[in-house]
Amino acid sequence: MPNDKDSLGPPPPMSSLPDGIAGDLVRLMPSDLIFVMRFMGESQYRLQSHFQDFVRAELAAHGVSTETHPMIHLFIENHAILLRDFVFCGVSLSRQFRVDEIERLTGDTTSMIRVDIWDQLKSHIEAAEKQFQSQASALPDLLSAFEKPGERMAGSKNDRRVR
Repeated sequence: MPNDKDSLGPPPPMSSLPDGIAGDLVRLMPSDLIFVMRFMGESQYRLQSHFQDFVRAELAAHGVSTETHPMIHLFIENHAILLRDFVFCGVSLSRQFRVDEIERLTGDTTSMIRVDIWDQLKSHIEAAEKQFQSQASALPDLLSAFEKPGERMAGSKNDRRVR
C-alpha cells in the first residue's frame, strides 16, 4: 500500500542502535503483539473434509456432480479450504492474548519470551533483507512498468513506445 514516505526520496538511515528495528518491535510488543490460537494437523484435515462433503452435497442438490462437471473436485477442494480458513481465523481472532498475559500464564518473570522473540525477529529481518538484496539487480527491469511515460531510455530493451 503506498504511503506518503514513498514520494519523499530516499528513506532515512537505518537505526544505529544495536538492536535496530527488532528492538523497536519488541518495545511495541505490549500494545502490538497478540498471541492467537492456531488449529493444526488432524483438526485442519477434519474441518476441510467436512466442508468438502458439505460443498459436494450443496452442489449435488443443485444438479452439479463429478458426472456433469468432471473437474469440479478442484472447485470443491478450493472452497473447502477457504471455508476452513474462515472458521479457524474467526475463532483464532476471538481468542487473543497479549504478551504480558502470556508471561503471567507461563510464569515468565524474566521476560525470556520477549528475548526469544527479539532474537527471532532480528534473524528473520536479516534473512529477508539478504533475500531482497540477492534479487535487487533484477528489479529495474521488473519495475519498468511503473516508470513515467517517456522516462524509458531510447533503445533500451524496455522501450515499448511506438516510434
